[in-house]
Amino acid sequence: MKLTKSAIALALLSSFSLSAAAADVVIYGKVNVTFQYSDDKEEGNRFTEVKSNASRIGFKGDHSINDDLMVVYQAEFQVDIDGDDDNFTERTQFLGLQGNFGKVYLGKMDTMLKQSQGKVDLFNDLETDIKVLWTGENRSSNVLAYMSPSFGGFKFGATYLAEEQTNDDRGYSVAAFYGDANLKKSKFYASLAHDSNVEGETRAFGEKGSYDTTRATVQTKVAGVKLGAIYHTQEDVETGAELDGYMVSASYAIDQWTLKGQYQVADMKGVEEKTGYSIGADYRLAKPTKAFVFYSAIDSDNSDDKEWLGVGLEHKF
Repeated sequence: MKLTKSAIALALLSSFSLSAAAADVVIYGKVNVTFQYSDDKEEGNRFTEVKSNASRIGFKGDHSINDDLMVVYQAEFQVDIDGDDDNFTERTQFLGLQGNFGKVYLGKMDTMLKQSQGKVDLFNDLETDIKVLWTGENRSSNVLAYMSPSFGGFKFGATYLAEEQTNDDRGYSVAAFYGDANLKKSKFYASLAHDSNVEGETRAFGEKGSYDTTRATVQTKVAGVKLGAIYHTQEDVETGAELDGYMVSASYAIDQWTLKGQYQVADMKGVEEKTGYSIGADYRLAKPTKAFVFYSAIDSDNSDDKEWLGVGLEHKF
């Protein structure tokens, strides 16, 4: 199976590469690999591993139909550099139309609630990615989505999930955005998002289901320090189980170094409270390349605690 998938992926790469000269196709990607030590304190399970953290390769582009309308498309695949899993699995994939009205697209993509967190999660794709303690970080299939143009810095987005992905019940995800998530075009970023009946999971609690989720996010920069915060609440549609939480993050750049820290709380009502926290430092070797080190932990009221210590390398292309 791995050989078959690899052969298919190589064929796709070749076909995209050969046609790149004839179309506006951009090939991009990211390789992120860590060597890390893991410690499951409750079970006494300690081990080292090499881990690929959502490494990926993708193809994207557009084609003008007329002065007011263009076709946009993207096909992105996760690549497991450490060799543990199948080499290629699908990530964001869509085909759409873009114009003065905004963008409408169909395929598999991040819900608006997932997109709303912007760049506040400083340890995204690592062990204390916010998706571990909360639901809502969903990349859903069979999606119709719309993103509005900017109106004075404000945008609105909506994701409709066809019944096939929600056990014959429709789901949707909506969000309002203000500012630039990279804090380059604006000094402030904020969003408010809501999921209704969207399938997901809360990994740290071992829960899966369809959830109603609301999330508010803010980020800004004060005296050179990037500060971010998220308030999050979720409810399992079937069981009524509720979880509330918040997350704060901060980072500070000194020459080639970026120092960062993050703290997250997830309170599953009537079950237990878990907290996740991380500290780390990135060192930029070149514009697309960085080395980094991190320490992360998840503490629980009445279940196993976990911690990780790792070093890694990331290259974007």
